[in-house]
Amino acid sequence: MAITPLDIANMALAVLDEAPIDSLDQDVKAARLLNLHLDLTREGELAKHAWVFAIFSAQLAGADTDSGDCTLNYAYELPADCIRPLPLTQNGEPDGQPVSWRQEAGLIYSDQPGPLTVRYLANLTDPTDWDALFTEVLVAALAIKIAHPLTHKAGMIDIARAAYDRALDAAFNANAIQRGGRLYTGAWAVQRGDLRSLL
Repeated sequence: MAITPLDIANMALAVLDEAPIDSLDQDVKAARLLNLHLDLTREGELAKHAWVFAIFSAQLAGADTDSGDCTLNYAYELPADCIRPLPLTQNGEPDGQPVSWRQEAGLIYSDQPGPLTVRYLANLTDPTDWDALFTEVLVAALAIKIAHPLTHKAGMIDIARAAYDRALDAAFNANAIQRGGRLYTGAWAVQRGDLRSLL
């Protein structure tokens, strides 16, 4: 069965031991809070970590800005669905030779002429495109956001945070990343960021 945004919302309510809603458009406090937080929380959780299912790559043509004021003279427009670019390398592979770059708004500036392969985290809005472990993390993150305004019980925030920590641990443990024949596992202290050192 395909999961829907309403399913996500009701799973977040279940974490808080709250009654489910019939629709995200329902005129009740829970639905209004979930509508307020759902999209931003999804984007935030996608951006925090290099989720394998959300990593895409694109070959960008770029343009020489000929600014002459620094070495990062080639500009590349990021794909419209990019939440965050991953570190750039010469061959576009995660274990490739790193290249110098910076991001400004929707552009990347680099010292490499195009075409340039850029790996990035995509803004995937359809729950059927998500990894099940990401869904669990998102559910708990939503529960944290709405716990206090919905229940006014401090204990529910703690319950939601504990669910978030468990979901994130499970995601890290299950998502050892296979790249180029090597298995990256990394310590939690490294992984809890955005896995940049591994990707």
